[in-house]
Amino acid sequence: MEPLIVEIDTKRSAYEIFSIFNHEEEVVFFDSSLEDERLGQYSFLAFNPFLTFRYKDGEVIINNNAFQGDIFEELNKITNEYQVVNKSGLPFIGGGMGYFSYDLVRDLEKIPNLSQETLNIPTCYFNFYDTVIIYDHKQGKVFASALGIKEVKEKSITYIIHKIMTDLVNTPFEKGLSKEIAFHSKFTKESYIDTVEKVRQYIKNGDVYITNLTHTFTTDIDEAPLTIYKKLRTINPAPFSAIMQLDGFNILSSSPERFLKITNGHVETRPIKGTRPRGKTIEEDERNKEALLNSEKDKSELLMIVDLERNDLSKVCRPYTVKVEGLFELEAYATVYHLAATIKGQLKDSCTAVDCIKACFPGGSITGTPKIRSMQIIEELEPTRRNIYTGCIGYLGFDGNADMNIVIRTIVEKDGQVFIGVGGGVTWESDCLEEYQETLDKASALFASITQKI
Repeated sequence: MEPLIVEIDTKRSAYEIFSIFNHEEEVVFFDSSLEDERLGQYSFLAFNPFLTFRYKDGEVIINNNAFQGDIFEELNKITNEYQVVNKSGLPFIGGGMGYFSYDLVRDLEKIPNLSQETLNIPTCYFNFYDTVIIYDHKQGKVFASALGIKEVKEKSITYIIHKIMTDLVNTPFEKGLSKEIAFHSKFTKESYIDTVEKVRQYIKNGDVYITNLTHTFTTDIDEAPLTIYKKLRTINPAPFSAIMQLDGFNILSSSPERFLKITNGHVETRPIKGTRPRGKTIEEDERNKEALLNSEKDKSELLMIVDLERNDLSKVCRPYTVKVEGLFELEAYATVYHLAATIKGQLKDSCTAVDCIKACFPGGSITGTPKIRSMQIIEELEPTRRNIYTGCIGYLGFDGNADMNIVIRTIVEKDGQVFIGVGGGVTWESDCLEEYQETLDKASALFASITQKI
């Protein structure tokens, strides 16, 4: 299958182009709102899929055809069936765009089913697109790619070019003042602190070294999800942002963390551990940054997760190719600082991108180590299911490439209610009150995108 790829002569931004097409069906926009040559060079927009893939409780649904099946086998079948050779140099020119929910862990490991379901959405949701708009932030160039599966390639490209050249762009903010909105969690401040102490006791008893504890805030909204997302990408730009306008719900993500990137058999994962808020003054900001860089607790967290990720990658990578290529790398975002690491490897010839995701899922930075025991403790202590939160969002290319984020700093909207997951890694050195405060620091930009009027 030969793609048709055309450069579009336009000065419109990636978000302006998204705003032109956001009324189409099943619109997905992977938005590098924090433009970064290494992590956020490209944005991708697609709509009107030719194939839909849903999975929940052992049932696969492909284009409304339901059957019992293995999620990863079926995804491999789809990507193999529509295989394409990509000589363009662009990372994604067609394929699946969607998510794997954290709750998929119950299909992969022996995890008890104890926590309450609050959202009731598919565990896995991918739309497969034969036409994609690609925005190269480094070059300032826009491309349209068509594979001709759903309709003639030239017709798809012509439609996109015509819309970009002729449609008016209208993306105003809703004007007004900030409003008071109450966010609710099944955890109170006191019960979260008590639960952090329970994790510390598991660590003391030798069950785990580190476990990621989270909770979910909810509230009702009267604003359009699109309005909230525009505020979110402005307040908290991130290299792995996304808005997914799906069947019955919306995902608004400003994730800073890459789960997996697979390019021509080369694999990269980039876990994040360690958080400090940005300071209100230059002096406070510098103190917080230095505190993170010098924190033995945060460094030990990251080292443990790096070791776990190396082990996961070794299952699908060639022997001796898994290497740590960056450690304790400081990353600055609008509201927080993070420490990150980069681990790379070379995929075995027998393994696909889907196989790699299966071997490494879910990410170690949002579970703990040992991973399975941590997930069992998570299921015991967290009152509600995580759903999409701490799963991954990204693309599965028909060329064999893939790129997935870790679903953090993310809002899920369904039926006028929003769900915001936040958490952090608990170690023996953890201060229980500080762990609770860290969750609020991480939630601050998400809360602001809902409460602020501009």
